[in-house]
Amino acid sequence: MTLPVIKVAAAHAASVYMNASATVAKAISIIEEASRHGAELISFPESFIPGFPVWAALWAPIYNHDWFKRMAANSIKVDGPEMAQIQAAARRCGVFVSMGFSESTDVSLGCMWNSIVLIGDDGQILNHHRKLVPTFYEKMVWASGDGHGLKVSSTRVGKIGALICGENTNPLARYALAAQGEQIHISAWPAIWPTRLPGSGQNFDNVAANRIRAGGHSFEAKAFGILNAGFMDAGMIDALTASNDPMARQVLDNTPRAATQFLDPTGAVIGDTLQNEEGIAYATFDLDLCVEPKQFHDIVGYYNRFDVFDLSIDRRRLSPATFRDPAITERLNDKNIERVVQEEA
Repeated sequence: MTLPVIKVAAAHAASVYMNASATVAKAISIIEEASRHGAELISFPESFIPGFPVWAALWAPIYNHDWFKRMAANSIKVDGPEMAQIQAAARRCGVFVSMGFSESTDVSLGCMWNSIVLIGDDGQILNHHRKLVPTFYEKMVWASGDGHGLKVSSTRVGKIGALICGENTNPLARYALAAQGEQIHISAWPAIWPTRLPGSGQNFDNVAANRIRAGGHSFEAKAFGILNAGFMDAGMIDALTASNDPMARQVLDNTPRAATQFLDPTGAVIGDTLQNEEGIAYATFDLDLCVEPKQFHDIVGYYNRFDVFDLSIDRRRLSPATFRDPAITERLNDKNIERVVQEEA
């Protein structure tokens, strides 16, 4: 069996901050450029559309109501016209696209999920994942997702899975993908992650932290990794500092920028690395290199004890309610009985 050798691309790019339509247009131009350079799989960062809500880290919730409304207005539906434009671009260019976006829903106009989709080279959505648990201050913005998207998609370029940011810290979520034969793992990250280490007041090294988490998965699953972070440009900084709050400016200036990198099945960095400049990073994945390391330890094969460990994963798509229409009564006159048929919406 011959496994594919493919060129992949990761958009180390800034959103047109809190502007969904303009960001979609930028995403399409990146897809077109990367495909012209031979990429067959193109990924985008966490919440690329319409941008990452870093404002939730800068101010208390009472000061973020307007930001929340703005983000809700620029979040998109998975079956909406904005996503349809991206699907059309993937089909037109004949490439696979992984897109991070803030997802809205008709069920509740204020409800959003931190989501990611994998779009096939025919423009069809192959997988749609909602982040299981929003991390830290993200809980003030996004709802919790479910296990429906914990799936690996088998494609002509390999078996592709994805997790969003802090989910790559969850060993069970990562194992769920490894157990489906994942060969390419996409981890999507924001441009910055303001926080601080206990006792030091300094922001933790998110470049190292992201590489450790993504590298750990590549090493354990014996899979190639696309570690795709966003980029914070002047437009995003200007929007976040428009209030002239010196604290916000200080946090943004002193928080390390995330890096976009690629990893081989040993966790080693390969291909391009981008951090402090915007652009498209490229790497080549020879999926045959996923095979030999399995001889050392295959965590979903011989290097496990399935009689000791038993993992069950619920992949139902959760919904807020189940509706049943009024009962339909059929009278069977010949037997003089009633049959009640419940129709489930």
